[in-house]
Amino acid sequence: MTQPFLSLLGDIPTVTDPAIVRRKSRDFYWYSPLLKTLLDGLHADCLVVPRDEADVLAVARAARQTSTYLTARGGGTGNYGQAVPLHGGAVVDMSALDRILWVRDGVVRVQAGMNMLAMDRALREHGHELRMFPSTKRTATIGGFIAGGSGGIGSLVWGGLRNIGNVLGARVVTLEAEPRAVELRGEETRAINHAYGTTGLITELELPVAPFTDWQDLAFSFPTLAMAARFARTLAMQNGIDRKLVSLSDGGLLAYFAPLRDTAPAGHSIVIAMIAPSGLEATRALADAHGGALAYHAGTREAEDDPGRIPLYELTWNHTTLQVLKKDRTYTYLQAAFPARDTLALVEEMARLLPDEMMTHLEFMPMDGEISCAGLPVIRFTSTERLKEIIALYERNGILIANPHVYTIEDGGTHRVVSPALAADKWRFDPAGLLNPGKMRSFAQG
Repeated sequence: MTQPFLSLLGDIPTVTDPAIVRRKSRDFYWYSPLLKTLLDGLHADCLVVPRDEADVLAVARAARQTSTYLTARGGGTGNYGQAVPLHGGAVVDMSALDRILWVRDGVVRVQAGMNMLAMDRALREHGHELRMFPSTKRTATIGGFIAGGSGGIGSLVWGGLRNIGNVLGARVVTLEAEPRAVELRGEETRAINHAYGTTGLITELELPVAPFTDWQDLAFSFPTLAMAARFARTLAMQNGIDRKLVSLSDGGLLAYFAPLRDTAPAGHSIVIAMIAPSGLEATRALADAHGGALAYHAGTREAEDDPGRIPLYELTWNHTTLQVLKKDRTYTYLQAAFPARDTLALVEEMARLLPDEMMTHLEFMPMDGEISCAGLPVIRFTSTERLKEIIALYERNGILIANPHVYTIEDGGTHRVVSPALAADKWRFDPAGLLNPGKMRSFAQG
């Protein structure tokens, strides 16, 4: 089916082995039992592995000439089927574009396929580090994070990926009648930010970086969820403490956290933090004042650089759910945006309303200029109908849900509306609809 396409690629590496192509057509959509039903068995017809931007342009031209669908792939760590081809075609594995091009004045220019751990290590040589990264840092690529993610470790300080200033520039190969590489600057980069590769093939990114810090992993245990939540929010608000992460998991989750389950009392809620050395004394004093006890302390990179160990950020964000799913596939999760006002009261109320079906998991970050939290509650899945009822329960309490059980960009947002701006970007850069088709409802309805 893709032979005419492949015949135009010259010496660009390609793979047609069915087992490899199927494996490279998957991501972590199986977090969702609904997506698992919808996406299991879907795969591309072939895999292409461009080595540089010239190869990406050649792939785009061949796809345009033969009307072949293309689905970009980074590390395959997305949770919503971002990298799953719905209609066959070719998966474009971008991982060979893996170099930092330059670092200067607190900014990095990097190829989109670079692994994020390798990128962070390379930045250290320049005295810098990533501002923000996903819990999948050790396997994710920077392009995949920008195209498929929304935030992560570092969002406590820098907000979400779509916040102004978090992506400065992007170089993108289009699927226009005559494909070309275009440079997007500033607000223009919103065209590719969390767009699942539907608006172009990202080849380079320009991002701000932060000064290198020897981050320390800390975990504090608390007898109750309420005590842990009060401490977590207070710590998150302390601008005088240099912190990169504040994450809360209730007592039910502790049993799934291998580094902590033998260091904290069973059933205690846990607050995980990444703190600079300058803030250790103040953070410990604050935890003590809130009734917490130190359960763990280690250098973040000390654990990160050891394949046999788990840095504590791999117990946060989407890795919290993964730690549970490793042991019990009857769970799934939601993504909730708590309002900045009455946050802690709402956290306690949802725990009260769902005592047997939900384990509380919160990531603290700024929202609308105030500190609030993103909830990634771990939910016992019993039926699609009950999951919808739980979503409705959150929303009746004023908590917005970004539904992780759908594969379209719009339906996964908190407002679930068609976006004329997103459709305009699609029409501009991919008028034939060849890039990751089926993932953008705004284009289909336009």
